[in-house]
Amino acid sequence: MLDLLGDILCLDSNQITMTLEEVSGCSTTDRKMETVSHALEELLVAAQRKNSLTVGVYESAKLMNVDPDNVVLCILATDEEDENDVALQIHFTLIQAFCCDFDINILRVSGMKRLAQVLGEPLTDSNANESKDLHCILVTNPHADHLKLNEVGSYCKESRCNNQWIPSLALQER
Repeated sequence: MLDLLGDILCLDSNQITMTLEEVSGCSTTDRKMETVSHALEELLVAAQRKNSLTVGVYESAKLMNVDPDNVVLCILATDEEDENDVALQIHFTLIQAFCCDFDINILRVSGMKRLAQVLGEPLTDSNANESKDLHCILVTNPHADHLKLNEVGSYCKESRCNNQWIPSLALQER
């Protein structure tokens, strides 16, 4: 027993870095992210059915310029290959600033392939036509009392309270 205690005391402090909160929080955080991810997917499908989605960076910018009061959520979607697209990142910065000015919840999403599946859009068009730009999606209709909108909005608010001003979420392929 003393040998074991001695071994534990001799461990380098860099080897033990996780707190009890971190150990127990990992599964809770994963579950929360999965729940919010499912809620976002359901929200997008419901909003699409009600014609309450605006898809595309330019289309979204136009709508926010004309009618920002009807926008309740802004989704900025990228994958790793988009991180180096300077023009897209500039558009995102401008859209984020606009959303902050009008208190519109913003959510950064990765998983473009899953996002395309949820919306029933091809990520790449087999006919060499340009596919829809899914990098920016706005959910409109502030009167929509959709439970999933409240869940996603709560996640955004909770993230801001934890100093994560632009919360992010990874959509998992199925």
